[in-house]
Amino acid sequence: MSTTPRRARRLVPLLLIAVWLVVGGVLGPYAGRLGEVATNDQAAFLPRSAESTEVIAAQRAFRQEETLPVIVVWTGKDMPERRAVAGRALASLADGPGLAGPVSPALLSDDREALQGVVPLRPDLGDDLAGTLDRIRAAAERVPGTTVRLAGPAASQADLADAFAGIDGLLLAVALVTVLVILLLVYRSVLLPLLIILGAVFALGLACAVVYALADRGVVRVDGQVQGILSILVIGAATDYALLLTARFREELTGRTDRFTAMREALRQSWGAIVASAATVALGLLALLLSDLTNNRALGPVGAIGIGCAVLATLTFLPAVLVALGRAAYWPAKPGARPTSASTGEGVWRRVAALVDRAPRRVWAVTLAALLAGAAFAPTLTSKGVPLDETFVNDAPSVAAQQTLGDHFPGGSGNPAVVIADADRLDRVLAVARDTDGVASAAAVSGSGRPGGRPLVVDGRVRVDVTLTAAADSDAAKDTVARLRTGLHAVPGADALVGGYTAQRYDTLRTAERDRALIVPVVLAVILLILVGLLRSLPLPVLLVATVALNFLATLGVSALVFQHVFGFTGSDPSVPLYGFVFLVALGVDYNIFLMSRVREESLRHGVREGVLRGLVTTGGVITSAGVVLAATFAALGVIPLAFLAQIAFVVAFGVLLDTLVVRSLLVPALVRDIGERAWWPSRMSRGTTAADGD
Repeated sequence: MSTTPRRARRLVPLLLIAVWLVVGGVLGPYAGRLGEVATNDQAAFLPRSAESTEVIAAQRAFRQEETLPVIVVWTGKDMPERRAVAGRALASLADGPGLAGPVSPALLSDDREALQGVVPLRPDLGDDLAGTLDRIRAAAERVPGTTVRLAGPAASQADLADAFAGIDGLLLAVALVTVLVILLLVYRSVLLPLLIILGAVFALGLACAVVYALADRGVVRVDGQVQGILSILVIGAATDYALLLTARFREELTGRTDRFTAMREALRQSWGAIVASAATVALGLLALLLSDLTNNRALGPVGAIGIGCAVLATLTFLPAVLVALGRAAYWPAKPGARPTSASTGEGVWRRVAALVDRAPRRVWAVTLAALLAGAAFAPTLTSKGVPLDETFVNDAPSVAAQQTLGDHFPGGSGNPAVVIADADRLDRVLAVARDTDGVASAAAVSGSGRPGGRPLVVDGRVRVDVTLTAAADSDAAKDTVARLRTGLHAVPGADALVGGYTAQRYDTLRTAERDRALIVPVVLAVILLILVGLLRSLPLPVLLVATVALNFLATLGVSALVFQHVFGFTGSDPSVPLYGFVFLVALGVDYNIFLMSRVREESLRHGVREGVLRGLVTTGGVITSAGVVLAATFAALGVIPLAFLAQIAFVVAFGVLLDTLVVRSLLVPALVRDIGERAWWPSRMSRGTTAADGD
């Protein structure tokens, strides 16, 4: 062999390592800069075609911009006597920085124990929101002998920003430390876990830089939730793919002295499964582009970019550094010799394989029954939204303020339903609104921007504020909005639109239901096509998709019980079932791809029965490790004190473990073992053909 090829194959790994070191050094800081282009303004993530979104556009004709109200609540003794002082405190805020309209007067509650005032703010304050709220609180505290609380959407958004504060560093640190500890315990190697973590960090830096550039140009949107999920997804996926490659490389080093040849063979045998697995996740995420909810659409391309970067790092940086280090990467382990069963866990998986081989029908029947039992509780998971007092896992000031507001004023005070209608039908619109069950009051907005006085007419349209009796975030309020729309839509010539905070929550719920009905079959179809192309079989892909779908339903059932009886949630966010489906089905198929691609390889050499057993034994340890790592990384989302992310963290973490330990380890191998060669129809293996027969 000439020296030129030898030099080339030594130079290429070093060149790849150098490129990734530059990527890490230049683009790595972007992992902490996504917050600069992220927005947590929930009004920007409404259904695009919903009626409540149309109302926001229609409101701009009545004032220059949409407002983000903050409700000041005073409680204490002798509140009627303090009303004038509170009114002056509110008036002192007029025309201040950050305001988007006139400040309301101080209103006395019916029980005469509380006062409230509404201060409309601009929705684009961003980092200035906290300072603006501090000024409002300082003015309100001039009323002596009272306790001041700030409620409403502006206060909630400030608490949301606090929840996401420091997400870049905290979430990343928790996830990386968790992965590092697990890898050290599993592989008992000093250097290999650090190499895998380094590759994942490089992938995350590249992904964040790409997303930053796109978000800065308005191509994609990023909020705190998308930002957190991106970090977890990239770290988890990059680690999973790295575990598969490093395990195969160690296997190829057994009996070989040439690390370059070993890596070439490891890549040849594993790149197909890695790319196919990544494609299922990326395409599953891209299916979210079919959603009408903007935050779902935002996660799709951002997540797919993250998966692409994870694959790129796994198939370039990791092979290069492993080839450069060779066996030293596994120190103090010695991959040059066949590892013992005690050190690799093969003894456990040989016993599992023996059980599957001895009683496949009993194994799949028992596991199937257990999964069906869990799935039976799936319909009990209510995804009608999380009420405001459960939005934050920890106590939040805005939640306590909203509860105080509801104790003294109608539930919808300060957060009315907004009706836009034709001016010549105003009297009829007001009459229908006031007669609607669940409505406390209704009044047209005047030229001053407040209800009462001469109605403001713009282009023949008027705005009516409708105060609901129930809390704006409650199911009762959503039912009232539905009744209000039914009644107003029936008023001839009114062309009425109903929006506002409650209507937005109602439309989000309806849109989430529509998205699930559309996106779920699309994701299943995409995954099925990928599996057919990879495994060259028809029955087996259908079987794999069915098992991961059952795993998802069983996870939802268990989650419904845990959310209600352990966490104390009365409901889940409307996006939780869809996100859970996309992640669990796509990631669940990942592990089945890792398993069945190896089973197919072994079956071509040794026959279908032996191929199932060998595939289970050789992949058992690495896939289980990958599942534990992925579950742990998603569980790290729990450090962010938001119910939505806590729910997603549990659903994905539990579902991944259930899939790894039950579906992939027992159910799928037992079914394939029981079905036998017919599972591989119409390939040659369905007729018992092996490599020795010329396949």
